[in-house]
Amino acid sequence: MMSVPAALIMNEVSSFLCRRLDVSCYRLCTRMSSTSHEIQSKFEEVRGNKFHYQETGQGDHVVILLPGALGTNKSGMHHQMEKFNKEKFHLIGIDPRGYGKSRPPERDFPLDYYHRDADDAAGLMAALGHNTYSVLGRSDGGVTATILAANYQESIRRVVLWGSNAYYTEKDIDLYEKTRDITKWSEKMREPMVAEYGKELLQKMWSAWIDAVVGFVEEKRGDLCMAECRLIDKPTLILHGDKDPMVHLEHPVFFQQNIRGSRLVRFPDGKHNIHMRYAEEFNRHVKDFLTEQD
Repeated sequence: MMSVPAALIMNEVSSFLCRRLDVSCYRLCTRMSSTSHEIQSKFEEVRGNKFHYQETGQGDHVVILLPGALGTNKSGMHHQMEKFNKEKFHLIGIDPRGYGKSRPPERDFPLDYYHRDADDAAGLMAALGHNTYSVLGRSDGGVTATILAANYQESIRRVVLWGSNAYYTEKDIDLYEKTRDITKWSEKMREPMVAEYGKELLQKMWSAWIDAVVGFVEEKRGDLCMAECRLIDKPTLILHGDKDPMVHLEHPVFFQQNIRGSRLVRFPDGKHNIHMRYAEEFNRHVKDFLTEQD
């Protein structure tokens, strides 16, 4: 039998190797430990389209993560996929249709695209055999999460939203129009998206997304999921960065006022990326919420 000091040394070696070396050694290390921390990349056919998703964790509490506009799970949710307790949670992060590796098809933005994304997410979870799960949605993904929670209530345990809108206004259009030209984005913001899509496709997709925002305001009075908010009867946590340049405070306040029993956590200096910039605090709030007694 291995002595206690030797066992401790092996655990330290395993941990060090898992942090420092390549994926093949990482897989070896996970076999040496009792809990796998590997994030696996997989594909599943759902509603006539092939979807890419990432999966990690062995816990009983299943969680689906929905990224923001043009986002992927790898680029947008890695702080959660990597840091959540893998023994408590089973995380599934989707690339919505037309985003990331869920291509083809080419992404389009009809005025029902949030509902389509919600149906896709529900379809993926059903295909994977998950009957009940919680949902985390950021920005556009928060709109999708709201619709998912309203339309598939029998499947939803808990809901977490941040950086999201339930509606768009002329003020939002003015804000987004200033970002239409991707060459004016900061390099830090632009380059990961260019690496994923290329400059030409990124510009095309972002312009199409802004055109959709205009369409919502002109044809639907800006409504994205206002009615769905009032249908949700699951515990809901809303998080918001008070200095978010993309989403004004009125939006998380609307969610809180219209989703029964929801609570709002504000980050005074936070912007649109509180789940990254304040990952430790953000994750603590979310994990504490998810593990509360239903």
